[in-house]
Amino acid sequence: MPASQRLHYICPGCSTPRCSACPQKPRAGSVGPVIPPGVNPLTGEASDPQALARLPLIVKISNSPPAVRPQHGLGQADLVFEHYTEVGITRFSAIFLGSAPRRVGSVRSARLIDYELAPMYDALLAFAGASLGVDKRIYGSEHVIAQVCREHDDAAQCRQDVLNIGPAGDIPPSDFVARAFKGTYYGAPLFVRDEQIPMPHNMFADTQAIWEQAASQEAGTSASLDGMVFHTEPPPSPDSRGIYAQVRYATTLVEWHYEPGPGRYYRSTDGTPHFDALTDEQVSAANVIVLFAGHYLTDIVESGGGDNVHWSEQITLWPQGRGVLLRDGLRYELVWRRPQRDDLLTFWREDGVTPLELKPGNTFFQVVRLPQQMNPDVEWVIVE
Repeated sequence: MPASQRLHYICPGCSTPRCSACPQKPRAGSVGPVIPPGVNPLTGEASDPQALARLPLIVKISNSPPAVRPQHGLGQADLVFEHYTEVGITRFSAIFLGSAPRRVGSVRSARLIDYELAPMYDALLAFAGASLGVDKRIYGSEHVIAQVCREHDDAAQCRQDVLNIGPAGDIPPSDFVARAFKGTYYGAPLFVRDEQIPMPHNMFADTQAIWEQAASQEAGTSASLDGMVFHTEPPPSPDSRGIYAQVRYATTLVEWHYEPGPGRYYRSTDGTPHFDALTDEQVSAANVIVLFAGHYLTDIVESGGGDNVHWSEQITLWPQGRGVLLRDGLRYELVWRRPQRDDLLTFWREDGVTPLELKPGNTFFQVVRLPQQMNPDVEWVIVE
């Protein structure tokens, strides 16, 4: 979608560009929302034009059990979304574009949030597998029926059984099905098992092999990624200082500490500094954004059975919501927007018309429930 169409929505209810509700122009010196050539649209930094010509790559990275840490490549992604899976554990959707290590993981299964992220970033999606319900959302009912029922004695009954599995009915393939790379389908060299690590936590993605495979099967060669805005100087009038954030998920405690020297936030998980196994450096970010989004149970079964079923959660990253940006030791309350399926998330001051500029560099998104949905005994967000 052309940038002019992507950005049109930010003037809701206006019939003329001069309408008072239209957004303000970014400050002088800003990069974006239309990103110039040679600049990574996900970080606002200069990058290799050849790397920017490929599609972004989303890799599903495990965060549970704690033994999977330190992960490979987590600290080198342009964007990372940490989100709930089920039973209170979290997982990462790490997005690579400007650069990427060859080995990323360990790789685990996709969730419904990836059904939103892949079209949002025109991205390839690398994942180990998925529940039948999420598979239906990605590949469509007919594909799943063909896979499940190919050796079934009663093909007609099997077909009906699959159709009855949530989401029920005939589900069309997703708009990114050609960009979906499932580890259990492709195997090596795109995905390899490290025999020194116990299953199922030993699958790793070879990012270069996935990009090469995507090119060979013409999965797409360019992405429309205009929308984010960056500035080297912090926006004026912060809401408060923001040198520390604590994000409590039901089974995971995340902390971010700001270090003024490098001007970055450093991550700890469950009270321990969180490292990247490839670099032996603590995971850090130029920006940390807490995204409040509605979380709603679906009819998709992720695991379990009988009285112990774990249902998939739909995380509603549309059409807008609230959040908090931490950059340069400062806190900014924000409004995020994504009114259409293929729109990027964009960020605004609370007035809804002033673009909120991120610091050039990587961004880590902590996706959490709406405040009214949180269980205050095990879920909270603290920013100081």
